[in-house]
Amino acid sequence: MFENTLEKADLVFDQQHIWHPYTSMVNPLPVFPVASAKGVYIHLEDGTALIDGMSSWWCAIHGYNHPRLNEAIQHQLQQMSHVMFGGLTHTPAIELCRKLVEITPENLQKVFLCDSGSVSVEVAIKMAIQYWHAKGTPEKSKLMTVQKGYHGDTFGAMSVCDPVNGMHQIFNNVLASQIFIDEPTPGFAQPLQAQDAANLETAFEENHQQVAAFILEPIVQGAGGMRIYSPAFLEKLSALCTQYGVLLIFDEIATGFGRTGKMFATEHTTIAPDILCIGKALTGGMMTLAATLCTEDVALTISQGEAGVFMHGPTFMANPLACSVALASICLLQDSNWQALVQNIEIQLKEKLQPLQMHPRVKEVRVMGAIGVVECYHTVNVAAIQRFFIRQGVWIRPFRNLIYIMPPFIIQPDELHTVCQAIGASLYNEGHFD
Repeated sequence: MFENTLEKADLVFDQQHIWHPYTSMVNPLPVFPVASAKGVYIHLEDGTALIDGMSSWWCAIHGYNHPRLNEAIQHQLQQMSHVMFGGLTHTPAIELCRKLVEITPENLQKVFLCDSGSVSVEVAIKMAIQYWHAKGTPEKSKLMTVQKGYHGDTFGAMSVCDPVNGMHQIFNNVLASQIFIDEPTPGFAQPLQAQDAANLETAFEENHQQVAAFILEPIVQGAGGMRIYSPAFLEKLSALCTQYGVLLIFDEIATGFGRTGKMFATEHTTIAPDILCIGKALTGGMMTLAATLCTEDVALTISQGEAGVFMHGPTFMANPLACSVALASICLLQDSNWQALVQNIEIQLKEKLQPLQMHPRVKEVRVMGAIGVVECYHTVNVAAIQRFFIRQGVWIRPFRNLIYIMPPFIIQPDELHTVCQAIGASLYNEGHFD
């Protein structure tokens, strides 16, 4: 049993031996020891309580230490923590998949459980390529996507992330070569822009014979720039996929489970993808789990192809602990008045953040559902601004020139006010920007 008390030597060991995400081992960003977390608060070992504005990278939608989620794991732990999924099955997986089929678009009837969001994207890509191979057109093996997207850090996922301003440019020479078109024009309420339609039409006309699938994040592009765009773009995209025989993949790892005000962002449209990737909030932030859902056509075509099976099988696929808590998290969400919670967060974010649009350091403010974004003209100094936010009693993790929040749905108005106030105050310190 570990005691949540770190000595100075422990932090030195951490700095010298533990590689944190997107951090240099030569000049690492500071880390802050956490003792516990409950509700929307992260409690540091020095006694500081931080209001979490990030939902731990967008997944802890119910906050921390929720008794229903804890109970789900504890109950399952008494039965079995894990068993292989090859040749075996179990109730947690069956009940979770039944729930996923129920709440996702009606055409998505097959569920492949996997380890993480990035792996969910890898699975989707493999599904698309194996689908066309099974249909006797193996030349349809490329992916098409839009600029400014982000789909994960594994190699297949990296190949469809933004190739210019994304995080993976240094790998471009070894990644699979994919086809990119301009990102959609921003603005949720905007009609389809003529240039966007032309870009799509040209891309499909010129490339459809080699394209297996078009993959993108619906409505909100996440870590590639936190951009919000019109459902009309997706409607046009879907029509072209049907016209030219290209599968449509929606990456809802960040947008799923209520974040945009709908259970899934695809519900802002009248269309549905052939393949859907979900993760992050699937377990309410309790542990890692993801899923890739597909249509019956995709599943049966793959299964009737040369291989006869889908060529993927993670060791910890359908982990019973993860499936149990994922089912509990979805039921907890459905039992709550989550639509009203998200709507109230959106109203308050607009009220508190949109006035920052007038600040000389701010390029644009964007809000949708429980997502608030302040895009600045200059890159944020993460180390400096992180220390400032902690002094303000909030946890916000900016990247590049974006100060953004995606708080737990249970955050209270006074807590959200504190988070927004800290963002506004951070803009007045020149040292917070490079």
